[in-house]
Amino acid sequence: MPSLIDSARGLPLVSDLLSRCTFPLPSTAVDCAVSGGADSVALMVLACSANLSVTAWHVDHGMREGSHTEAELVAQLATQLGAQFESRTVTVEQGANTEARAREARYAALPQGVMTGHTADDQAETILINLLRGSGTRGLAGMQPTAQRPLLHIRRSETEVLCNELGIAVFTDPSNNDERFQRNRIRHEVLPLLESLAKRDLVPVLTRQADLLRDDDDLLNELAGAIDPTDALALASAPIALARRAIRSWLTNPLVPDSATVERVLEVARGNTLACDIGLGRQVRRSQQQLRITEPETSK
Repeated sequence: MPSLIDSARGLPLVSDLLSRCTFPLPSTAVDCAVSGGADSVALMVLACSANLSVTAWHVDHGMREGSHTEAELVAQLATQLGAQFESRTVTVEQGANTEARAREARYAALPQGVMTGHTADDQAETILINLLRGSGTRGLAGMQPTAQRPLLHIRRSETEVLCNELGIAVFTDPSNNDERFQRNRIRHEVLPLLESLAKRDLVPVLTRQADLLRDDDDLLNELAGAIDPTDALALASAPIALARRAIRSWLTNPLVPDSATVERVLEVARGNTLACDIGLGRQVRRSQQQLRITEPETSK
């Protein structure tokens, strides 16, 4: 009986998917974040099939009973594919913004430059989320295609088919159906409704528009990079499109600020107000024609 990795390399589907992945050269050492879901498992399978030296990283948030079994599943798959395996456990307390805090804890536990299984569907959802946030063309350009996101030209349905064809049992995270999370409602309600109205699959449409906007965005960002966002006079006198970009670049940490926040900072630069809130208790204040970010005071 052929091994799992030999079976994978023999699949025509794998050859097709690899032609659309952006993996580095064979033998390159890479880290892959693998939760046990179809997308991340497909990432590991494809990376191993591309003859990369793969280390699979699993992070257990401990938020579900029996979550340790997911790590065991990933470890077994890694062994079958000839990959190394690393596991980390983090603690995420229940409360407000649980999803965001879990994501931050996960990335803090993963090595720098780790690859993720984000697909074209994730890209489309991100674009719609950024549209709702009013984050401008940078947000509408979606996630930047980088070496850490090699599956952005692959569909979620294709990762599921790949796992099915290889007989790999993947884990389905029940939180992916939790309507408290905005992304889930985008995925299960908003995008299907838009596709029903448009009578077409909108993921290719949205990702294609993102590619076009990203080219425009790169040029405008280069021009905006010449503006010092802490120089109130330079900011106030710059073309409005470039001034907004300079502010967004300055305040992005890591989320892109919404349009209302950018406009408030512009009002400070113009001298119409002394200071404004930019979220998380921080402010932008103007003093002697200079703008600076002030952090919230902490009790001693």
